Amino acid sequence: MSEPTQRIIESNGIRLNIAEQGKGPLVLMCHGFPESWYSWRHQIDALAAAGFHAVAPDMRGYGKSDAPEGIDQYTIFHLVGDMVGLLDALEVPTAVVVGHDWGAGVAWQAARLRPDRFRAVGALSVPFRPRSKVRPTSVMPQTADAQFYQLYFQEPGVAEAELERDPRVTVRNMLYGASGEGAAAIRAAAASSGSAPSIGAGSARDSAQHALWRLGRRRRCNPRSCGKQRECPKHRDGAARGWDVARPRGAGNAACVDQRG
Repeated sequence: MSEPTQRIIESNGIRLNIAEQGKGPLVLMCHGFPESWYSWRHQIDALAAAGFHAVAPDMRGYGKSDAPEGIDQYTIFHLVGDMVGLLDALEVPTAVVVGHDWGAGVAWQAARLRPDRFRAVGALSVPFRPRSKVRPTSVMPQTADAQFYQLYFQEPGVAEAELERDPRVTVRNMLYGASGEGAAAIRAAAASSGSAPSIGAGSARDSAQHALWRLGRRRRCNPRSCGKQRECPKHRDGAARGWDVARPRGAGNAACVDQRG
């Protein structure tokens, strides 16, 4: 089986990078955060082998695709419009749309808003969620020590300043920390020695670790390696709210360890 090929397609007024493979009925795959088309590489190969035309774009704002500056350019109507535009560019009347994580929301809404173009929908991780009577951010978890990561993204420039210090290390650490292997390694290290495996270095490592801390998870903080003394609840509030001091075991230790069960 051949490898996926990539190309740039004009869609909905922007340029989207797509990876594609195979011939047959179109299956369009929408990735989540912080990902790219590459998350679907195994599914692309399997779908192509099964007789489908598998297409996975870098979603608007990701990878090689255009990233408009304005926040108002990322509404669900823009994202669904991007997928409809891909069908138009590929000259395909209908497709099956599949989404994971944030991409699942796009897939659900694409099938709901344009059933004439998307005849079936598949979703991973995120079920369909109808419009609520309240703003979603008003019910997202937030305490004095931590907040849901989408709340962290609400004020323009805050997350960017931290995560863009070293994008490569930030994304690598976030993906590894959220993976099954990463979560297992962190839990095992915390249970056996009170320290975490090193998955990065320097301030960029601290940036990624504290970005994950802001996802609402409880952390064990190492005061000798943590570079966020002014922001970290352990340094700010002492031993309050169940935060424990980890025993330092060398400069390579990551700053924080997930203690969530």
